[in-house]
Amino acid sequence: MKTVNSLSGGKTSSYIAVNYPSDYNVFALVRTDDKNCLFPDKKLRQVVSDKLGGVEFIGTLEMDTIIYTMLDLEQMIGNKIDWITGITFEEVVDTKGGWLPSMLRRFCTTEMKMKPIMDWWQKEINEVCEMRIGFRANEMRRANSLNKRLENGIQRGKFVVGKSKGGRNKWSELDWRIPTYPLISKEKPIFKYDIENYWKDKPVRFAEINNCVGCFHRNPLLLNKMWKTHANKMEWFEKQEHKGKGTWKEKMNYEQIKDWELQVELTFDDFDECDSGYCGL
Repeated sequence: MKTVNSLSGGKTSSYIAVNYPSDYNVFALVRTDDKNCLFPDKKLRQVVSDKLGGVEFIGTLEMDTIIYTMLDLEQMIGNKIDWITGITFEEVVDTKGGWLPSMLRRFCTTEMKMKPIMDWWQKEINEVCEMRIGFRANEMRRANSLNKRLENGIQRGKFVVGKSKGGRNKWSELDWRIPTYPLISKEKPIFKYDIENYWKDKPVRFAEINNCVGCFHRNPLLLNKMWKTHANKMEWFEKQEHKGKGTWKEKMNYEQIKDWELQVELTFDDFDECDSGYCGL
């Protein structure tokens, strides 16, 4: 059975890439068409486009550091990382009739992370694989949540398997992966402290917090800080609320969050993963 490390650009999945060699390492990049979020290094924009198979890379709605993370990590492990991407975030919203994802409509991870990974799997492997997920030893709740979607330990998914005579896609459910959690181990459990300690002297650059800067899962206090540190990307999320349908969060919009005047200056260390909106794959 082929093994795959699912990489997010964070320290935990990167730890798995280094310490648990696999047949494949795959990373799904969130892209935007917004020139206001242009990745600043023109040469690296072309490098990323080449890694994505010629797909134009303008920028990402994650912290730009994630590009350096994946390039550094690839050098460190000495093995290829398959960079993949789906449609841009703007196109995702358009395909949903202008509706924004939210806690009640959580389709962004599906469209920009899961679907590209599943498409890649079908083209590259097309048989049940073991896919390692970066859940740490204290994150059994997340592992159990994913395990509830499995049948006999295997995850199924809907895939295009051909065309009808009329040219429409023919869909079928296929068994595609067995999720495993190498850090959740009775013999050698790995916790956040272990991960942080491991990366202290390693040549890999990491963002302060992983995943989309304006993720609606995030604590409003953290989103307010993002306005101060990544205003151009937060402006993208604000613009979507003006032109789209709905808001990212209930009972407040991102313009209101921007205008909060906090009495205390917060740092990224004041927040944990429960505030940061990290996605489980």
